[in-house]
Amino acid sequence: QIRGSRARALPDRALVNCQYSSATFSTGERKRRPHGDRKSCEMGLQLRQTFEAAILTQLHPRSQIDIYVQVLQADGGTYAACVNAATLAVLDAGIPMRDFVCACSAGFVDSTALADLSHVEEAAGGPQLALALLPASGQIALLEMDARLHEDHLEQVLEAAARAARDVHTLLDRVVRQHVREASILLGD
Repeated sequence: QIRGSRARALPDRALVNCQYSSATFSTGERKRRPHGDRKSCEMGLQLRQTFEAAILTQLHPRSQIDIYVQVLQADGGTYAACVNAATLAVLDAGIPMRDFVCACSAGFVDSTALADLSHVEEAAGGPQLALALLPASGQIALLEMDARLHEDHLEQVLEAAARAARDVHTLLDRVVRQHVREASILLGD
């Protein structure tokens, strides 16, 4: 069901609503961030764009899919962690998707492409890339870079992020299959 105004309801597909929040104690800086700050709004928009590319919204017209993400501890790669956790939640809720959405961050630090950047590596100020991938098709759901990077290094950083996202897919797929097996046993199927 649509929360709020019915005018927002889409007649041909579901509306995907994503909200991101971060606990005040999630980072070392203890900065109070109200629920509508720029970072939260931007992250919510990125998550919505990512999941609109993966969820089969046309199967649920005139409805709304809400994804709420709250970060309790942030040590880099926040977007990727949110995407991977939300993917598991969407799958567990039984919402049909084209594919898993797997994400990873990458950067270029000391002339080396690194995947899954920590807070210290992010704070170093080098170029960073966030990648959300639909691994089965190889489609990119979201790609964002927050600093300049020479084009000679872009492919190297992009490949590091894509390889890590495919590794995340392997792990998530194994966990989901194990969960389904255990649920089938409990239900006696």
